[in-house]
Amino acid sequence: MMLTRDPNLLSHIRTTLSEHRASLDLRQDSASAIELASRRHWDGIIIDCDDVPEGKEAIAKVRHTHSNQQTLIFAVINGSTRVDEALDSGANFVISKGQETRFRSVLDATLPKMEREHRRYFRYEVDLPVRLRNHDGQSVIARMKNISEGGLAIKLVNPLRFEGLVNLEFNVPSVNAEVFQAKADVVWSDSFIMGLRFLYTDKDSAVILQAWLNSLEAQSQLHETSHR
Repeated sequence: MMLTRDPNLLSHIRTTLSEHRASLDLRQDSASAIELASRRHWDGIIIDCDDVPEGKEAIAKVRHTHSNQQTLIFAVINGSTRVDEALDSGANFVISKGQETRFRSVLDATLPKMEREHRRYFRYEVDLPVRLRNHDGQSVIARMKNISEGGLAIKLVNPLRFEGLVNLEFNVPSVNAEVFQAKADVVWSDSFIMGLRFLYTDKDSAVILQAWLNSLEAQSQLHETSHR
């Protein structure tokens, strides 16, 4: 995501990101950028501190959103905000206008971390049965909606509210019919949809999940390539 009203800065950043096959979501006011950051995780955020009203203040507000506490934030300054102010607000990197070419070298250095964050949060849409059991021993079968390295969302057949820790397992589509098991925390729910965050998986399940996510990523890239 990028917060700016500067067409020249936007053009330069878009060109650099396109070389890395990265997409960009533009926001032109601080309030909408903060609101969007509060609703989802971003692999990286670029904030034009001095040429967008309350741009500098947006850094701290975005940094304190639940999903973006570890997100890389790039602050772009233009004479008003000092480097130390931007860093103290929560920026990881500070770039001065007129030195946008430095963004290319910074992006090259930080891309591996951004890719890891992407893998952790990116959710693949999957429809599989999931078996859940809460601390009272109550069991239920649900349908998986999506999954990431950090958790999954499920759809309940009947309205039911689970809270706290649950044990879950599901069969991973594979030749060997492997079973993934984990302890998870219910982070949000309504009557029929529930979001779960993985808290603990044993070594075998961690390997199974990673291999499956690699397979889903390969399928996703193949599908993307075939539609270009």
